[in-house]
Amino acid sequence: MFGKRPPTYRNACWEGDHKRVPVRVDVEGQAVCPWVTWFIDVATKVIVGVAVTPHEPARDAVLAALRTGISRAGPYGPCGGLPGRVRVDRGKEFLCKAVSRALGGFAVPVEDLPAYTPYRKGTIEALNSAVEEMFLVSLPGYTRRARPVGVHRPDEVGDLLSFADFVEVLLDWVRWWNTGHRPSGLASGLTPMAAWEADPTPVEDVPEEQLAFFALEDDGRVRKISTSGVRWRRRFYIAPWMVGHVGTRIRLRYLPHYDGQVEVFSAEHRDRHLGTAYLAEEATLEQRRALASVRERKARALKADLKAAEKQRRTRYTATTTPDVPRPRRAVTGQQAQAEIARGKATDLAARALPDLIPPRDPPADWARPHPAPDARLRPGTAPQPPVSGDATGTAPASQTEE
Repeated sequence: MFGKRPPTYRNACWEGDHKRVPVRVDVEGQAVCPWVTWFIDVATKVIVGVAVTPHEPARDAVLAALRTGISRAGPYGPCGGLPGRVRVDRGKEFLCKAVSRALGGFAVPVEDLPAYTPYRKGTIEALNSAVEEMFLVSLPGYTRRARPVGVHRPDEVGDLLSFADFVEVLLDWVRWWNTGHRPSGLASGLTPMAAWEADPTPVEDVPEEQLAFFALEDDGRVRKISTSGVRWRRRFYIAPWMVGHVGTRIRLRYLPHYDGQVEVFSAEHRDRHLGTAYLAEEATLEQRRALASVRERKARALKADLKAAEKQRRTRYTATTTPDVPRPRRAVTGQQAQAEIARGKATDLAARALPDLIPPRDPPADWARPHPAPDARLRPGTAPQPPVSGDATGTAPASQTEE
């Protein structure tokens, strides 16, 4: 049994979570199940921020959803503003330094709930269940739909929604949830948006100029604009506004996990935004598809080699009914063993390097050399004694005694 928290006011607490959408959509010719990252206001049940990714989300999806939630300008408003706190589970994307730094800039604490306690954020969990029961089951490509016995073939890619169409219908459902749905937890049968507007609690807004570059990361280096643009990560970024700015000292800021464009700021005035630069000579869609197929074939070949190597590495023995030494199931000849050992040495880069083939040269005379270590047997204030050879008792040899 779980109790309920007392009712609060709007923006007192937000709850955030990821949900894997059980709907296959078309992403550049491949059928994938996207993920949605969203935040909901606990008091009014209004969805304040949404971000969708075709794959498992990272911190960029969390930052994008937070930005849409904090901003009250179109098309994200009118609900939003700064929350009093954000309640999340122990997902690494929500607890990363980028999210904590972004919310810490607005003095918004992040409440990390204990593991395996979904009932502590029941509002967002109820939303995850509601979106599937009320909306996702009606979409083509729903993976949990009942099928006839013996039919396991999924829907064709051509019959699925494209990723852009899926995001559009999902955002339409979010608008219906906020403006047309009447959750049972709200008083007087209000919609979430009506409950938000009826709450007299003041809303703390953030200026749009502060949100324009919300959660951008800075690598801390000072660069110059050259005739080829701005060099970052061994690639060039260009923009029309760079004409006439060659030699200008700049700093770069960028969204995490996205290198298609960067924001350029002045190195002398860090808050002065010069413009946006885009990747030069970006690959076309056909090139990216060809590259993806090549990488897929390489991955399959490596997986096959790993599977074969793992199979050969294991040694299996025959069953025995008498006390005897174990005998391997598969026997190899000496010639086969030597051939495989030779092939292994041929592919071993460390063995092929031959570090002792060319001895190192003597260091130059002007280099500083270490001094020899002092004799540990000497004590401060004592003169060194000549070495005396003899037996273990300390007596000198007979020839030295006679002298």
